[in-house]
Amino acid sequence: MNLGQAIKEALESLYSNKLRSILTILGIIIGVGAVIAMLAVGEGAQSTITGSISGIGTNLLFVYSGNFSNQDVRNVKDISMDDADALLDQYQAPSVAAVAPMVSGTLEVTANGEKKSSSINGVTPSYQSVRNAELTEGSFITEENILGRASVAVIGVDVAKALFDRTDGLVGESIRIDGQPFRVIGVLKSKGGSAFGSEDNVVLVPLSTAQARLLHKNSDEIDMLLVQATSAEVVSQASDEVANILRVRHRTKVGLDDFTIFSQQDFVSVAKTITGVFTIFLGGIAGISLLVGGIGIMNIMLVSVTERTREIGLRKALGARRRDILIQFLTESSLLSLFGGIIGIGLGWLISFIVGKIAAASGSPFNPLISFNAILLATLFSTAVGLFFGLYPANRAANLEPVEALRYE
Repeated sequence: MNLGQAIKEALESLYSNKLRSILTILGIIIGVGAVIAMLAVGEGAQSTITGSISGIGTNLLFVYSGNFSNQDVRNVKDISMDDADALLDQYQAPSVAAVAPMVSGTLEVTANGEKKSSSINGVTPSYQSVRNAELTEGSFITEENILGRASVAVIGVDVAKALFDRTDGLVGESIRIDGQPFRVIGVLKSKGGSAFGSEDNVVLVPLSTAQARLLHKNSDEIDMLLVQATSAEVVSQASDEVANILRVRHRTKVGLDDFTIFSQQDFVSVAKTITGVFTIFLGGIAGISLLVGGIGIMNIMLVSVTERTREIGLRKALGARRRDILIQFLTESSLLSLFGGIIGIGLGWLISFIVGKIAAASGSPFNPLISFNAILLATLFSTAVGLFFGLYPANRAANLEPVEALRYE
């Protein structure tokens, strides 16, 4: 029996039992659809998270006080404004393009009887270029605002919507931060969520104002330095230059740093690792349904072998070889799983599309990504499941003795 004849006979057999065939492949359809949808959600989440991290700035380094990898370091010296000024020395740090010191905290913002808990960031004018902060209207914080400890604020779109129910025409409006009045001078362009929280639920105020009036810090005390390298190629070099300068200023030895430097690539790598494990976990759970579908195929094929015992005996009596019977039943089980896989691809795409729409409607837009590799993997795996679980019934049919099979009632 050649392959073409085996496929033809398998199709005829499946068509003669349409309802049973449809119910059999249902498990494979659900399994393949779930695998593709889960992998697509995982890929989409990874792309969205890494894109958000990359969108917070260009070639950035994040410098924090304290050694996150060595908790035994004592006498930690806080990062200061003097440290920020030292990093701008082009002789000691030629790879550093800009430095943006900042302080941050979470406070209640109110206006028009509405209130919202938001991230309050005290920043300098350099923050705008370092963080790629674009405005939809108004102007950014200036040096004059810093020197005068001005009560001005640049607000994110989430804050604008919550307090004013609109995102335009807000320049000149008044808000209160922790009960203190501030004048809105600008509105930030929406960036969405990221690994650092919502980029839209934020209020930017002059660094000196945040230190003295809102977060009650010393004028030299800051929480973090954002350091921008001159190019992506020199980020590692810039990190070494920053570390060397801070070691000299803080009088620490290598390995006993009282500060920690992260790069955007560090955050991206961590995010990819987490979402990668998440994707594998989801795919593994969805893959279980494929195994259940395979067991369903084996069950139905065993029933089919029992029902067609006399047919198998007759075929063997007329000269069919063991191999012919084996191929016939393996072809049937493989076709069942292949058809289920093809339909499952469409189901997976539909589920991914619906998930994307639901995410967009809930305010957390991301696009599930269906890759060719996911489709190929799911299709091949479903076919392999059909072969594997069809092997026992096919082997059982092939091993039937013609005389015993013909006597079967």
